[in-house]
Amino acid sequence: MNTKRPLILALTTVFTLSACGHYERAAEAPPVAQEAHNADAAKPAAEPVAIAAPAPVAAGHAPSGSQRKVAPALMAERMVMPAPPIYAPQPTNTEKYQELSQHEIKQVAHAPVSTFSIDVDTGAYANMRRFLNQGQLPPADAVRVEELINYFPYQYTLPQQKNEGKLVPFGVTSEIAPSPWNPDSYLIRIGVKASDVAKATLPPANLVFLVDVSGSMNEPAKLPMVKNALKLLTNQLRPQDRISMVTYAGGTQVVLEPTSGSEKAKISAAIDQLRPGGSTAGAAGIQLAYQMASQGFMKEGINRILLATDGDFNVGISDFRQLKSLVEEKRKSGVSLSSLGFGAGNYNEQLMEQIADAGDGNYSYIDNLNEAQKVLSDELSSTLAVVAKDVKIQLEFNPNVVAEYRQIGYENRALKREDFNNDKVDAGEIGAGHSVTALYEVTLIGGKRMLDGLRYGSDKTTQSGSDKTDELAFLRMRYKIPGSDKSQLLEFPLYKRDIKTAAQTSEDFRFAAAVAAFGQELKGGKYIGQFGYDQIQKLADSARGHDPFGYRGEFVRLVGLAKSLSTKPASNP
Repeated sequence: MNTKRPLILALTTVFTLSACGHYERAAEAPPVAQEAHNADAAKPAAEPVAIAAPAPVAAGHAPSGSQRKVAPALMAERMVMPAPPIYAPQPTNTEKYQELSQHEIKQVAHAPVSTFSIDVDTGAYANMRRFLNQGQLPPADAVRVEELINYFPYQYTLPQQKNEGKLVPFGVTSEIAPSPWNPDSYLIRIGVKASDVAKATLPPANLVFLVDVSGSMNEPAKLPMVKNALKLLTNQLRPQDRISMVTYAGGTQVVLEPTSGSEKAKISAAIDQLRPGGSTAGAAGIQLAYQMASQGFMKEGINRILLATDGDFNVGISDFRQLKSLVEEKRKSGVSLSSLGFGAGNYNEQLMEQIADAGDGNYSYIDNLNEAQKVLSDELSSTLAVVAKDVKIQLEFNPNVVAEYRQIGYENRALKREDFNNDKVDAGEIGAGHSVTALYEVTLIGGKRMLDGLRYGSDKTTQSGSDKTDELAFLRMRYKIPGSDKSQLLEFPLYKRDIKTAAQTSEDFRFAAAVAAFGQELKGGKYIGQFGYDQIQKLADSARGHDPFGYRGEFVRLVGLAKSLSTKPASNP
């Protein structure tokens, strides 16, 4: 070989553009280079770089000796070095959201029962805020109205009722009043408030931080934000808590064996060492995290995995249904999984929300450090400690009083009627101190209906007896105490005589109604008529009440921001 001639290692890589807008690699690197690449897969990768052209040589100057000659040993080494990564141009936005249709109006005569699982997730609110703060209206499928409503704390009744001799782990509140967007309908608000548990009295925790350190996390709002968020949680740990940390990129690695919460410096040092690079073997990381959680399992403690990622899995199992099935199977071990979403552009929100649901955990989206403080510090007890599991709600409407109803939100939490009594059917968990709100819009018999009557049939119902004419609906709830596989039943009638005027409603009722209207407006406003951003902002501003953390004030600002970004004509206040 002529050592005076520069050695050029030819690497041909062809990219094809798929129909969906993604770029796919059609040819792989030569075997020798690929083997070296695999050997280095576990090492932190450098910043993505493009293949540079040869350095230009100034006119009139010959290349220097160092440029002309390459030692044979160095040439041999270069023959097996990995080729510089070549990245195809990526679409500007490949975010994924579950497509959901809003609940339709139902006639009580034909479908008197509504059944669903509770949902304490709040990720959709923070994600919506991220869009608005970036100057964009969120996609309609990114808006889950129940998560917007449940982002806020409410002054609901604390547990007072006993069931089977024990205090029920949550209190139940109801309030009924005219709908602010339809003078002919009413809103039924059902509020659930779990008993709170002080951080100091929480059971010992066995936590596994599962951190995505792939190349896609190499953005300021991703891995750097993850590291800051995990440090906030680390500051809350107690000596009896145990923390381990697993990372995944092209491969998986245990970067921190189970460590006492008293060793905060050691935990923080492990967090500081996280570096992004490589592909995303998320499924392998999940499996290793469950192994670590099993290794440190605490029988009487909290056993939970906290998955921090943008959800962009592209190595190993990446199919949404397979990943969900994997987590559903692993939850049987007694280890729950919560997801913390980060970043934008390639964010897989559908996976993040559904994988937390399958893992009996919570889904949160961290768009800034304040949100990390809220989820991992201020509400740590709610995030980690479960007071009731598989909580289901069933509302049976009285056809003698209620003509129509429509549930607002909870579209992907709907259950079949027979699922309510089936303890094998999974449902949502409620954490210590959590508030959960459900809203129904109803029209009453004798009032103006949302649906026209039938020409060739009858919407009328048979009177079932005068003793039930004062009941609007009958509320049933099922829940399990953690550690038990048998559900317990609660029942509450909702009375027509308890309907309030708009002036009599609580600030919480009015604020929840404003948030519900906002979520529906962001989804197109199909069911709220002419009730637009102006009215929403006015209603929310009048119901701010006691707002120690400024959440409600921020909401009022976000409504104004959405109004300025909307192309709809402004409505009359």
